[in-house]
Amino acid sequence: MMVDLVLLRALIDASPTIVARSGGGAPEGWIRAAEGAVGPFAPSYRWWLAEYNDGELDGAPLARLGPPGERDAGDLPAGWRLDGDRFCFHVEPDGGDSYHFALDRPTRSGAGTEYPVIRCDRCSGAQESVADSFAGFLTGRVARAAGLGDGPTPELARLWRSTPGVLLPDGVLVYGPLDILERNETYEVAEYQPQWVLIGDDSGGQGLFMRRASPSGSRPEDGTGTGSRPGDGDRTSVYRLDLGAGDSDIDRPGVGEWVTDDLLGWLAAGADRG
Repeated sequence: MMVDLVLLRALIDASPTIVARSGGGAPEGWIRAAEGAVGPFAPSYRWWLAEYNDGELDGAPLARLGPPGERDAGDLPAGWRLDGDRFCFHVEPDGGDSYHFALDRPTRSGAGTEYPVIRCDRCSGAQESVADSFAGFLTGRVARAAGLGDGPTPELARLWRSTPGVLLPDGVLVYGPLDILERNETYEVAEYQPQWVLIGDDSGGQGLFMRRASPSGSRPEDGTGTGSRPGDGDRTSVYRLDLGAGDSDIDRPGVGEWVTDDLLGWLAAGADRG
């Protein structure tokens, strides 16, 4: 999924987890000099360097660029940061786990080649994939700090591994971690639709909803069992419903409009149409 840089900027500027100053980015010449030493940066990470460069995540510095020829030992592209096909851009405080771009696992996005982010355990050296892009890495850290884990639904968690939400040309917006908390509180979703989460809207008063959990058993009111029709009790289907509908049963026929059971594919198709 292509990174939405507008939503990424909003996430960075609003999250207390990330400390960075917009407008303090590295000049293009500094970035090109660093890329000459370590190879091209992934688009979302290159954007970060150009827009912010210097910043902290959970109180620990993210790697920064200094003037070519005047860099400190911790600056990019210090030799120790590149170890074969692993490029380290962040280390947790007090010598904790480190985070690296996996240069041997490139993935194509609409803006270029992104690299997944790997966490390296400081004690065992074990490696774990935590995000599909630098933007996804930041999104995941913000989500966990906000108490959302990897995401309130598996499909949203998959999306957040790449980008903090998506805004389509037709006005459909799928939220990032901070927006999802604010919008669900504003519309009192936990009170009126406790089994559901508002994941986005169409900019016209219609919300997009997914189930938080998978119920089991049959539905006596319509004679169907769980999973017997699209979206019945599953956690992959997206429904569209008026944001003022109250506690109506979203996936009951004639209430919510079933949209898709492939959120990422639906968003990608919408972006292509734009």
